[in-house]
Amino acid sequence: MNRRTVLRTATALGAAGLTTGATLDTAAAAAPADATGATGSPSARPRGPLRVHVVLFQGVEELDLAAPYEVLSASDHFTDRDVEVRYVTVDGRRTVDAAFGTTLRVRHTWAPEEADLLVVPGGGYARKDQPGVWAEIRRGTLPRALAEARRPGLTIAGLCTGVMLLAAGGVTRGRPCTTHHKARPDLERQGGVLKNARVVDDGDLVTAGGVTSGLDLALWLVRRELGVDAALGLEAMLEYEARGTVWTSRS
Repeated sequence: MNRRTVLRTATALGAAGLTTGATLDTAAAAAPADATGATGSPSARPRGPLRVHVVLFQGVEELDLAAPYEVLSASDHFTDRDVEVRYVTVDGRRTVDAAFGTTLRVRHTWAPEEADLLVVPGGGYARKDQPGVWAEIRRGTLPRALAEARRPGLTIAGLCTGVMLLAAGGVTRGRPCTTHHKARPDLERQGGVLKNARVVDDGDLVTAGGVTSGLDLALWLVRRELGVDAALGLEAMLEYEARGTVWTSRS
């Protein structure tokens, strides 16, 4: 039984007894508007699957990659919309060694045209001579691929120093954004418009702060794409309440 099957089974058992504490009507009223003016309630969202690709690279931070993956995978149990989450790399199917020694097998190839959300973790920004964000910036392949991935219908989300990979590709230039506090001066020098918020939502670009903000980024994306009820159900399951300010360009 693979990891995703175990996650689905365990989450389903826990989800059966959870209540979100909000009715569909109140959730729809509270949900943020998206770029087309639709609310984030499930009844107003597209009915196709929500396809999420989490980008991996050598030296990626474990918590950066795991928190969004688990939250978004588990969201499938709190909505009638299918959610498909996968790890991808620009180098195709391979194994990736994360920052603290975890080895991950990536079974899916780079295909951003098949994604609705592209999530970019960080890692290794303090170690310029080792695998991680700096090495990927020097190599150039991933920043270019992220820049070329942009298209209508795709939201690119970066967290922690993964935002600096987006900056290296010019994705954050002139856009409201945030990153890990140690990298914020670099992000601003590269043209990002810094916002003092834990999550910054500028429509098709969503960014978040340091390592643990991956939880808050993922919960915000669930709220935006699947509705408030789904986000509340996840918070109850995780025993975690989303924290910090969310800055959004949408009214």
